[in-house]
Amino acid sequence: MTEAIFNDASQRMDKSLEALRSEFTKIRTGRAHSSLLDHVVVEYYGSEVPINQVANVNVEDARTLTVTPWERNMVGKVEKAIMTSDLGLNPATVGTVIRVPLPVLTEERRRDLVKVVRGEAEHARVAIRNIRRDANHSLKQLVKDKEISEDEERRAEERIQKLTDQHVARIDEMLAEKEAELMEV
Repeated sequence: MTEAIFNDASQRMDKSLEALRSEFTKIRTGRAHSSLLDHVVVEYYGSEVPINQVANVNVEDARTLTVTPWERNMVGKVEKAIMTSDLGLNPATVGTVIRVPLPVLTEERRRDLVKVVRGEAEHARVAIRNIRRDANHSLKQLVKDKEISEDEERRAEERIQKLTDQHVARIDEMLAEKEAELMEV
């Protein structure tokens, strides 16, 4: 019984870490990378689709992305989607290729991004703690239903707490790496 609760909590905590990693890739650093545009959506024949489903996104150099739509008539729509995204980018079209130059990050912008990253990390910590709370609640329910003893509950809670501490430490590591990456000039 307790093993199932522990495994469920472990899987959910791993998913929280994966979600945080995904959020961190969306936050821009000084270098260009193709995953920067992953959350940009384009209107394609009446439905909203991610940009990587209608175009090829490549890194041209450290500060430039190139986007090549698969259909000629999509060039304008893709360019508009990049412009209207929350990234603050100004693409330039040359024929069927859209070049997206990334502006240099100012010190003030870097500090703002660090605040955003810290906020994302705190959301992940809260999610981990909520998973711990749910697992502990399930254990208490098992004791109440007399399916496990209080000693088993205490041992299981200690295991869950160690798991929680490991995941929170991993979040702190990821945060430190991202902060260092953002403040790197």
